Amino acid sequence: MDVKIEQSWKNHLQSEFEKPYFKTLTDFVRSEYQRRKIFPPAKLIFNAFELCPFEQVKVVILGQDPYHGPGQAHGLCFSVNDGIEKPPSLKNIFQEIHQSLGKPIPSSGNLTRWAEQGVLLLNATLTVRAYQAGSHQGKGWEVFTDSVIRVLSQKKENLVFILWGNYAQNKSALIDTGKHLILRSVHPSPLSAYRGFFGCNHFVLANEYLRMKQKQEIDW
Repeated sequence: MDVKIEQSWKNHLQSEFEKPYFKTLTDFVRSEYQRRKIFPPAKLIFNAFELCPFEQVKVVILGQDPYHGPGQAHGLCFSVNDGIEKPPSLKNIFQEIHQSLGKPIPSSGNLTRWAEQGVLLLNATLTVRAYQAGSHQGKGWEVFTDSVIRVLSQKKENLVFILWGNYAQNKSALIDTGKHLILRSVHPSPLSAYRGFFGCNHFVLANEYLRMKQKQEIDW
C-alpha cells in the first residue's frame, strides 16, 4: 500500500502498511472522513512524522487521542494550531517548563517548533470524530503506533521516551531500557498534575540526557 508519509518513515514502516490490519484501518478511516467530521484534517494525519523524520528523532512524547474540538488537532500530540486556546494539559506542560527552566509561557500552543527539533509528538490514535473522544480507538491505530515505538527502540539509540499517565506508561514494555531513557509521571491533566507532574523535571532531565549523549538539547 502506498501511504503518504515522510520517506524515511515509509522506509522503516513499509512492512506495516502491507499487513491486513492496516488495510482494514485505512478503509475505516477513509469512510469516516467521507461520512463524518473527523480531526485532524486528513492531510495532517501523519504530520508528526512529516515534521520529525526518523533520523532526527531524539525525544518521543506519547499522547492518547487527537483533540476533538474545531481547529485544535493538527497531528501533534498535546499541540494546537496558532490562535486556538491552549487546552488545560498543555497549559500545565508550559507551566512545568516555566517552573523548571525559567522560560516564559508562549502565547501559542503550537508545538511545531519542538517537532522540528527532533521531538516526535505521537498520539497512540491518529484520528477522532468531532466531539467524541476515543471514537477511533481500537480500530488499528494503536497497532500501528506500537510498531512505531518498537522500531524506534530497536533501530535507534539514546532516545528519551516521555510517558505521562498510565496509558502512556503501559507502552514502556515496547522500549529497550538498556538503550533509551524513559521518563514517567502522572498525566499533566488538571485531574492529576498536582500529584506528581509539577516538579517532575522531565524537560530538564531530557536535556541532561541528550547533552550527556552529545546530542543537541531541545529548546523547550
